[in-house]
Amino acid sequence: MQKHILEPNKWLSNHGDYLLNYAFSRLSSREVAEDMMQDTFMSALKAQPNFRGDSSEQTWLIAILKRKIIDYYRKKSTQNELTESKMSNPFRDTGFLEGHWEKSRGPKDWSDRDPNSMHQKEFQAILEECISSLPEKLRGVFILKIMEEMESEDVCKELNCSASNFWVILHRARLRLRECIENNWLDE
Repeated sequence: MQKHILEPNKWLSNHGDYLLNYAFSRLSSREVAEDMMQDTFMSALKAQPNFRGDSSEQTWLIAILKRKIIDYYRKKSTQNELTESKMSNPFRDTGFLEGHWEKSRGPKDWSDRDPNSMHQKEFQAILEECISSLPEKLRGVFILKIMEEMESEDVCKELNCSASNFWVILHRARLRLRECIENNWLDE
């Protein structure tokens, strides 16, 4: 098996765009993504002696960047405890239908949309905008669990939250994303 070598003088030109796009898709702020990329390069320079050459240079840099993103959300989660969602409760609170959707707040029917007419790029842009509009804690949990595909236990450890709080946060993030997508894409 071929051992990979590091070429720090080529990191920016060879991997800069990929790392920046990766960070931006998870952080929703170009400025923070640029800072994160710079921090990744600095950490990689310090960690060069630990590079064994088993993975490609880009894979190694992405692993460092992922750790930076996790650290970013962990720090944010300790700074800003989750406040009550300003979104009204979409479920009925009392009666026979307690826990069921309020008629006016339930999910819209997507079945009448022709899958071939859905513009993937437009949807992706709206999804990214909706993710960036989530409050920091909701966005962090959603990105780590759904986009980074971390185990729920690991997300809880990283963000220092209980399992039940994790599921509440993830549920709220999904509700807000659904509502945002319906308001910005399905009403076309």
